[in-house]
Amino acid sequence: MGHTAAVLVETVLGVTLSTDVIAAMGVAVMIVLMGLSAFFSSSEIALFSLARHRVESLAEEGVPGAATVMELKSDPHRLLITILVGNNLVNIAMSSIATALVGMYLTNAGVAVLVSTFGVTALVLLFGESAPKSYAVENTESWSLRIARPLQASEKILYPLIVLFDHLTRVVNRLTGGGAAIESSYVSRDEIQEMIRTGEREGVIEEDEREMLQRIFRFNNTIAKEVMTPRLDVDAVDTDTTVPEAIEACVESGHELLPVYEGNLDNIVGTVSLRDLVRERRYGEGDPLDLSALVQPTLHVPESKNVNELLEEMQDERVQMVVVIDEFGTTEGILTTEDLIEEIVGEILEGEEERPVTFVDDNSVLVNGEVNIDEVNEALEIDLPEGEEFETIAGFIFNRAGRLVDAGETFDYENVELRVEQVENTRIRKARVTKHPVENDENAAADADERESNE
Repeated sequence: MGHTAAVLVETVLGVTLSTDVIAAMGVAVMIVLMGLSAFFSSSEIALFSLARHRVESLAEEGVPGAATVMELKSDPHRLLITILVGNNLVNIAMSSIATALVGMYLTNAGVAVLVSTFGVTALVLLFGESAPKSYAVENTESWSLRIARPLQASEKILYPLIVLFDHLTRVVNRLTGGGAAIESSYVSRDEIQEMIRTGEREGVIEEDEREMLQRIFRFNNTIAKEVMTPRLDVDAVDTDTTVPEAIEACVESGHELLPVYEGNLDNIVGTVSLRDLVRERRYGEGDPLDLSALVQPTLHVPESKNVNELLEEMQDERVQMVVVIDEFGTTEGILTTEDLIEEIVGEILEGEEERPVTFVDDNSVLVNGEVNIDEVNEALEIDLPEGEEFETIAGFIFNRAGRLVDAGETFDYENVELRVEQVENTRIRKARVTKHPVENDENAAADADERESNE
């Protein structure tokens, strides 16, 4: 078989080559092809892992290669087709050359195919895939800048094949109903949140920074009802209230801004600020001082309003307080810009105001009844459910009890115990939430099963 190969080369090139020389040339070509395989494999990881905003920043700084990277990433579908076509061509070429080289020394064609297949597979996995991709992951930015121009040159060389396969893949996607997943981000929302948790474990992100970042992710899924001050806790003044009385109401409530209603809380006409009240009392000319002239208009929003959209609306309308209403137009509560800010930065306590969630020990917290269930879940790392009719701890307890409750009563949910600590009239003011270790429950169940089996 070696003689046949030598004659074939002599016919083509006019030069007689021995089997060993042919083998050496084949190995040299395979080494080059292996390098190209590593190039294409690492290019995919590096370019698709590099964030677009970082590429734009590098291009603005005039970093060599950044403009080329941006151009390549502008069409991710075409970029991926380029890499796949180049990678598959060199890998198939390696497999073909390896089969021919092994066949020169093995007379059994089947054995030659098996040896070359497994040999090339091992080499490609190690030197053409694993090692290059690992390097690209560790050096995403620098490697992307290095390979940008060679990859662009490869795109021009392979242009006919790239156009053909680009068209074919789009046709196949339309026939199979597949989407353009190639063009979507390689990093999902869940992956970013996991990165944040990993960053905390590795000491890169502090606990308070992690909590704030997690709150930002939850913010977009929060509605006004979950953030508002409920109607029963709203301090407000009537339109007939005098300025001195309104100032006194602000001082007693500790608020600088109060809603103003006409008749009852279902007819809130606006808000009044302590600053305007003091200015009116000191410099006003009316006698008695008139409150109605100081009322500023406000917004009325449904309880299902997304707080992310609401914050933008409040900024546009330049209001610091909105009225939250239900489907019948009844006032459910009020919501301020401070309430929205606290959803991101945490509670902003004033004076002698108590924390809504206070740790008693590592597995137990004392919470206000109006605290959202999500806050308790995050504090104790538990999974109390929310219902359509409740979002607070008090609502959860009432739902479990199905009636009014008294101080001292306890309720269990899975491995969580809820104890009512303080009740005012019919409202749950404080509750203690305690998490019991799940392992103990599992061990107890296992021990019970073992005792039953022994009996």
